[in-house]
Parts: sequence; structure tokens; C-alpha cells
Amino acid sequence: MKSLNRRTWIQSSAALSCGFWLGSTAKATAPSPNEKLNLAFIGVGGRGGANLGGLSDQNLVAFCDVDGTRAKAAFEKYPTVPKHTDYRRMLDQLDSKIDGVVISTPDHTHFHPAIQAIEMGKHVYLEKPMAHNLWETRTLTDMARQQGVATQLGVQRHTLPNVHRTVELIQSGAIGEISEVYCWINGSRGMPGEPKDQPTIPADLDYPLWTGPAASRPYHPSITPYGWRFWWDYGTGETGNWGCHILDIPFWALDLKYPTRVSASGPPVDPKMTPKSMKTEFLFPAKGRRKPVTLHWDHLANGPEILKQENLPNKGYNTLFVGDKGMLLTGFSKLKLYPEADYSEFTAPNQTVPRSPGFYKEWVTACQGGQAATCHFDYSGPLAETVMLGNLAYRSQENFDWDGEKLLTSSTKANAFIKTKYASGW
Repeated sequence: MKSLNRRTWIQSSAALSCGFWLGSTAKATAPSPNEKLNLAFIGVGGRGGANLGGLSDQNLVAFCDVDGTRAKAAFEKYPTVPKHTDYRRMLDQLDSKIDGVVISTPDHTHFHPAIQAIEMGKHVYLEKPMAHNLWETRTLTDMARQQGVATQLGVQRHTLPNVHRTVELIQSGAIGEISEVYCWINGSRGMPGEPKDQPTIPADLDYPLWTGPAASRPYHPSITPYGWRFWWDYGTGETGNWGCHILDIPFWALDLKYPTRVSASGPPVDPKMTPKSMKTEFLFPAKGRRKPVTLHWDHLANGPEILKQENLPNKGYNTLFVGDKGMLLTGFSKLKLYPEADYSEFTAPNQTVPRSPGFYKEWVTACQGGQAATCHFDYSGPLAETVMLGNLAYRSQENFDWDGEKLLTSSTKANAFIKTKYASGW
């Protein structure tokens, strides 16, 4: 199949955007709860392979992947499933034959297949962080709601029992009123360095299609299949990589949506590559009986400074809730209440968060007309936008007020960033 060059890609995407603004009349249809879904997969290597495994009990109608090496295991395991390299042609050909689409591509190519599938009235399972920028994320969220499709963002840790227990403890008032939350990812990944050599593009990689709407850059194995996440043209750094997973905990526990103030700091901004460290802060307004909350997100080698100040462990944890009665230190698999002496005889609240039937099963059930999946776009969209806001404040080097309803900052520079540099292919 002939590759499409970048101009053709952008023209196609621009036409698709016009379809959105003109309004599509396609509506999702719900298969019977006893029927299997007919699914098409865009990206079946790496994370896509895991998603394929989680949905392998459904009808696998088609695979699309631009990298034959990454997709090899899936192709060999399911040799009879038709294979494609261009998702647009695949979706056009299969319009009447599929119920849903599973998208597991790099960040810069999340939006384009997702918006096409949603406009077609197809249910969508999409990997985090939903899209590559704020406008794309908001557009997908709004369009999915208008089209009535079932969605699920790949925040798989949302179903972990320890996360459920954390939500129950916070919402039961175990540590009182929450004033601050610290979330972090340990490590120093980023700033990979500019490749000096220019290897030959592998024969089984359609590199122009992999590049898609992003700026054209010579192929290099340090960029694809994995290092792309540390280049602004393709990824969103460690904040985009881990932010949705970890910030999901306070977003759920405290019913957060849009922050009103955003700030960030870190090393000097590189126009091409994501940083090795970054600190961000979000102010969320009061809501219902909850008071305003300051949420910190840090990408640091050894976690935030408060861990040392309070003599708290880091290993295995990623979130610290600070309340007026105590603190809750938690992660994906364990939690602890502080001061320990105050909670030595503490009785945990009854279970209030229902056990999930499984993250993929949630989406399948929603596609069949059942209850919405727990990470549907109306919940996970604002979560993903907050992740993008941290990057925006860092890259624009300006702190700003944020109007979530209008998708507008108080910073002229940041607003220009949203409309130009930070809009992949638009």
C-alpha cells in the first residue's frame, strides 16, 4: 500500500475537522449484551498488544500497524485477521462491519484516528493521555458526548483495590479536610539528545505514516518505537506518560475537574525534547462541601521535598494527601495513614466503591448499552487536560489562571502556544 505524505495527511485531517465543526449525524449503536463486539485495533505492538490481549474474547475484525516488527507477535498469533497500515483506509472499508476501535499509538497520533472513529459513531478505547494537546483532548471529549459513543481512556490502574481503598478513606473523612495533595513520578527520563547518525528506515516500518501530522524528522531507532515520548513533536514526557495514572487517584477521591491556577518550574526549556525533571502546581476551587485544593505534580529523581520533611517513605508510593487530621500516603498497591500513633486503632470504612468487572469488560459492557466505563471521556478528559496544562505552563514559562470552560488562559503567550506550537498538525 502506498504511503501518504505529510501534506496528504494534514489535508485529510483538515477535512475531518471540517466534518466535526459541520456536525456529524452518525450515532453509536449498541450490540446486544449477549453479542461480542466487532473490533478494529490501531496499533497492536507494545501497549497495543496488551490491549489486544484484554479484548481478545471479542471479534477481532482488523489490525492496523505501521511497524511490522512491533506488530509481529499479534500478526502471528491471529494470522487470519486482516492487516492494514493506514487506519483511514481501514476505517473507511470497515464502516458497517465494526462496533468499536481500540487505539494504542504514540501520543501525536491519538487524536486523528479517534476523531474519525467517533464521527463514524464507533465506540472508542484510547490509550492515555488521550491526545497530544488541550484542544485535541477537549474536542474528543465533546465529540464523544455528542455522538453518544462509549469511551474508555487507558487508565487501567483505576480498577486496583488499593486505589479503591484510598478513595473510600479520603471520601469518608479519615484524614479530615484535604488542603494539599502531592503526586509524583520518580526518575529523570527526558532530554534524550539529538541523534548524530541517520540509519536506514527498516523495511517493515512505514515511517511517513508513523510520523503522521508531526514535523518531519529523519528516522532514528532512539525515537521509534519508544523514545518518541521524550520529544515534544510526538510525546508529552513523563508527565503525559504517568500523569493520568497517578493524578487519577486525587481526581477520583476529591471529585476534581478544572483547575483555576497553574504554575510550573524546571530546567531550561528545550524546544524539541521533554525535561528530565519538572514541578507543577494546580489550584482547584471549592466544590460542594470540599474546600479548595492545591495539587502538586512532580517529576523528580527522588520525589517531592515533603517526603523528607515528614520522614515518609518513597518506594512504592506516588501520592500524599494532607488533611487537617492526618496524612494518607498511597500508591497503586499499598497505603499508610500518618501520624501512625493516631491511627494505631483506626477502623477502615466499609467498602463503597464497587469492584470492577475488569477495565476492558467495563468498556465492552458500555458498548453493549450498559453502564458507562469508569474512565469515560467526560471523567478522563479533564484529567488528561490537567496533565497537558502542566506541560503548557512549563513550556510557555508562564504561570496563569485557567478558564476550563472556555479553554483559555490569562497568558497571551500560553494561549498562542495552544493555537500554534502545541497543536500537532493543525
